Amino acid sequence: MTDTATAPAVTGATKPTTKPARPFFSSGPCAKPPGWDASKLATDSLGRSHRSKIGKQRLQYCIDLMRELLNLPDTHRIGIVPGSDTGAFEMAMWTMLGARPVTALAWESFGEGWVTDAVKQLKIDPTVIRADYGQLPDLGQIDWTNDVLFTWNGTTSGVRVPNADFIPDTREGLSFADATSGVFAYDIDWSKIDVATFSWQKVLGGEGGHGVLILGPRAVERLESYTPAWPLPKVFRLVSKGKLTEGIFKGETINTPSMLAVEDCIASLEWAKSLGAGGLIARSDANAAALDRIVAERDWLGHLAQDPASRSKTSVCLTVEGADEAFIKAMAGALEKEGAAFDVAGYRDAPAGLRIWCGATVDTADIEALGPWLDWAYATAKAAA
Repeated sequence: MTDTATAPAVTGATKPTTKPARPFFSSGPCAKPPGWDASKLATDSLGRSHRSKIGKQRLQYCIDLMRELLNLPDTHRIGIVPGSDTGAFEMAMWTMLGARPVTALAWESFGEGWVTDAVKQLKIDPTVIRADYGQLPDLGQIDWTNDVLFTWNGTTSGVRVPNADFIPDTREGLSFADATSGVFAYDIDWSKIDVATFSWQKVLGGEGGHGVLILGPRAVERLESYTPAWPLPKVFRLVSKGKLTEGIFKGETINTPSMLAVEDCIASLEWAKSLGAGGLIARSDANAAALDRIVAERDWLGHLAQDPASRSKTSVCLTVEGADEAFIKAMAGALEKEGAAFDVAGYRDAPAGLRIWCGATVDTADIEALGPWLDWAYATAKAAA
């Protein structure tokens, strides 16, 4: 490996000859699993009611596969809900918040979104603990007599919680984890999680529009013992006559799902099952390590998240020396024009930089092939500036 202190600013503007075989590095929707082919999707459920026998079977099978791969204990329910991760997390907020004071953690745009919902929509005046992009707030500040909202993996900042050790077993409030870029990539201690949400289009590379809601026993107790002061839209209602609507967690969705999206998710989950939970984590780790090597070899490239312990292994956010939004747009545009890398510009609300998805559906060889192309794009953008 080239020492960072002696690495050249850029290797030159010579265009590389080898491209990533699958140049899909978007942080959502993310790359499809290797070997994915739309013609291989099961289609018997299409054109059928989702309430038909086959519809319910396929929805339940999808839930069962997610449960198995997440190593989700029997104490936790898992169901498919509308509105992607956003819908799932807002469903949890609208139905359970208000019983206790709330603490909201924000170190990237989606965490800030939950703060906005709590303040402007639900008007519950939460305690807000913030950190700048690239930083993790002091988790020791959290008052666990409160309900606590946090993102497990900040997709737009590349910062994650290192683990669930900051959540006490004796907490009085509920832990709400927006885990959309974290599930299937990290080993999550479910005993510490009361509510978790995610969407298929992140780590699984699935299609959008559907969210997943996970409820621990303390969350179910809250739902059955507390009625919020505000009205609930139909798609948010998880309780009927004071009891949890169990059908939601058995494939009886609140509203009509796309069975094509369900079949696509099942295909991704079956691929994931062939690797096992450990295999998924290992692939993501290998991808992040390959990108780390690329960064270490270039003095113009850096990590937005300075601390490796809280640096994302999925949505890795990079800084580019001297770059502004226009420079990053030029780099990303040049890469896309050549078909070498798609969707690598950082999130619009984040500091100007690159964002490379390193989740399990990406192949490590494609991350490795990306390095010379970043050199070329940097030199090309610099020459044009």
